[in-house]
Amino acid sequence: MKLSKTLSLGATVLASAALLAACGSNRSSSSSSSKKTLTWMDSAEIPTMDLSKATDAASFNQISNTMEGLYRLGKNSKLEKGLATSEKVSKDGKTYTYTLRKSKWSDGSELTAKDFVYSWRRTVNPKTASQYSYLFSGIKNADAIVAGKKPVSSLGIKAVGKYKLVITLERRIPYFDKLMGFAVFFPQSEKAVTKYGSKYGTASKYMLYNGPFKHVGWTGSNLSWKMVKNPYYW
Repeated sequence: MKLSKTLSLGATVLASAALLAACGSNRSSSSSSSKKTLTWMDSAEIPTMDLSKATDAASFNQISNTMEGLYRLGKNSKLEKGLATSEKVSKDGKTYTYTLRKSKWSDGSELTAKDFVYSWRRTVNPKTASQYSYLFSGIKNADAIVAGKKPVSSLGIKAVGKYKLVITLERRIPYFDKLMGFAVFFPQSEKAVTKYGSKYGTASKYMLYNGPFKHVGWTGSNLSWKMVKNPYYW
């Protein structure tokens, strides 16, 4: 039940945003202005934009609209392609191979399969203390890594070239594809994490984004911010 509620969060937010955007679009089409603005209120201030450490709806609302993973969860939790252009699953259901589309971070730098590898390793690393690291259970060596018994480099994920990602499981996970639509499994820029250090994810400017919008104006403690079009979104 907890997992189901967690995974439905992103879909609910996106569906609500789409509905409001449609209303806004109808209003704007009847006026002379071509500017389209969606305004909504969130349930609380944002605790963090660090997807490895986020645990709450307010954070994931923002992350899900400014970041993107292999898939998106659309209406009724239906999977829609995000960065994955194709998927191949082994006969035993324990190896997933994804081909990624060419895409960029919000600073114009290239996003590759290595950004997924870095992100997943960072989340399961005990030093990160991610409260959602348990969702990686079933991926090869994830449980042992979280328990501090194996190195993060042994996690069952690897980049093959720039645009191929191979994930190895210890057992079949029937809902594995849907997990890929949840923000904890999105890529992260190692360059940004290294550059900003402890400030990473604590304000809009201490992040890089790969989703349709960039986050601006959030200082870490204020109660208003904006999401603006990301010119590098594929």
